[in-house]
Amino acid sequence: MSEGKENSNQIFDAIVIGAGISGMYQLYSLRKLGKSVKVVEAGSDVGGTWYWNRYPGCRFDSESYSYAYSFSKDLLEEWDWTEHFSPQPETLKYLQYVAKKFDLKKDIQFNARVKAAKYDPKKMRWVVRTEEGETFESTFLITAIGALSSPYVPEFNGKDSFRGKSWHTSQWPKESVDLSTKRVGVIGTGATAVQMITEISKDVGELYVFQLKPEYCVPLGNRKIDADTQKDIKRRYPEIFKKCKNSFGSFLHDFDERSALDVPSEERERFYEELWGQPGFGLWLGNFHDILTNQEANDTVSEFVRKKIKEQVDNPVIAEKLCPKDHGFGTRRVPLESGYYKAYNRPNVHLIDITENPIENITSNGIQTKESNIDLDLIIYATGFDAITGAFKNIDISGEEGQSLEEKWKDGPSTYLGLQTQGFPNFFTLVGPHNGSTFCNIPRCIEQNVEWVTECIKYMSDNGFSKIETEKKAEEEWTQHVYEVAKPSLLMKTDSWFVGANIPGKKRNFLMYAGGSPTYRAKCEEIVKNGYEGFKLS
Repeated sequence: MSEGKENSNQIFDAIVIGAGISGMYQLYSLRKLGKSVKVVEAGSDVGGTWYWNRYPGCRFDSESYSYAYSFSKDLLEEWDWTEHFSPQPETLKYLQYVAKKFDLKKDIQFNARVKAAKYDPKKMRWVVRTEEGETFESTFLITAIGALSSPYVPEFNGKDSFRGKSWHTSQWPKESVDLSTKRVGVIGTGATAVQMITEISKDVGELYVFQLKPEYCVPLGNRKIDADTQKDIKRRYPEIFKKCKNSFGSFLHDFDERSALDVPSEERERFYEELWGQPGFGLWLGNFHDILTNQEANDTVSEFVRKKIKEQVDNPVIAEKLCPKDHGFGTRRVPLESGYYKAYNRPNVHLIDITENPIENITSNGIQTKESNIDLDLIIYATGFDAITGAFKNIDISGEEGQSLEEKWKDGPSTYLGLQTQGFPNFFTLVGPHNGSTFCNIPRCIEQNVEWVTECIKYMSDNGFSKIETEKKAEEEWTQHVYEVAKPSLLMKTDSWFVGANIPGKKRNFLMYAGGSPTYRAKCEEIVKNGYEGFKLS
């Protein structure tokens, strides 16, 4: 529901920015407490990631039934997932169904983008202003703006001169796009590109893939869910959610306690083959416990995947170009594929390695590389996101003493639990930097985040507190802890969006929490048990 400007300057208990998975659940949870909530959403509907990302081939890479909300038994019983890894249109329908079932839209203002949020110490309220000129005030400000929601497009020479159509994958048009007979260029080969290239390669006239860095892709293993399986899933929901709760990343996969180096090579190879044949992230997150911390262990699985890539690609020169050599398996985000490598066997699909043959210019007719001019009808930028912190920079957020969040985080984020930052009272960052939900099966950890914030607000209400802020010492210790946990990991040594290496000028920092979901949850619970240790309540 979009309210008119005559209703501006309304005061709420909480303002939530974003109506994706976390924002919707936060609204539902606070409303149950009897709190007044305003959700401000830039899109025209709920869904967040699943509203904005509608490119061909977009779908889950965690099992649908592990991704669903767990808070409502009725919802779990009512909703039938049609595939083990849900496609974007179905996922959006699910979230729309949730919004309708719990009447969430009445408290959501769509087509409203937050421009600024400033804490007023005299009023002890957050003042939120939209780009459309409306103003709202609230005791609490909660961001639910997503970890991968600020698209990044490199500043290619001549980018604006292209006369055909072009867009970032997260800005794919709502209307149908006819790619048949078209000459299409895709810049990027990350997880999004892998899904999209697989899908559009079947329809386009000619497809040119501009690859900077190849990735280790493993089979998705998707299939339809039949009636018997549906019944079994619903029967096993408690077991499914328990398994997710206890696993490192809250997925239906968890690390093997053995070291890759303690297992005889033939047995190790059989184990890798078994994981390769499993759907989802088994090879990444169900592997030996040391593949992400020990280079020698990692080398064994990296070589295994490179061998698998070469088996699928007919042209050995192309196959070699598709094999990563500058990083180990799993140290960057692992894409799941459903025919990606075999797409390069099609005569209409062309791979251009831009490390060897760099893009020099975008021209009016297409892309000029060092070696050739390629005429194109459409350019798709699958160039990723300014991850974790990027979306915060799109809003002018100022704390108690007027300091901007962008300025405070210019050398890297500093947080307590990834939920608050010192100097910004009553401000909670769901799926923020250093948060356990960033390296996690998102909905599972979102529920933990939202429930913690909701319980915190309830505790304050019950005990007569109106303000909560992080103590400086607690923030410093948590931020240091985040880096110490990540330090032994190969993730830290690899250039990826995990450390901000994909954005020119962004200072290298580990942006997530790599200690695992159970550890993070236990720490959050311990802090509550100790009377919100590390927070100042007043």
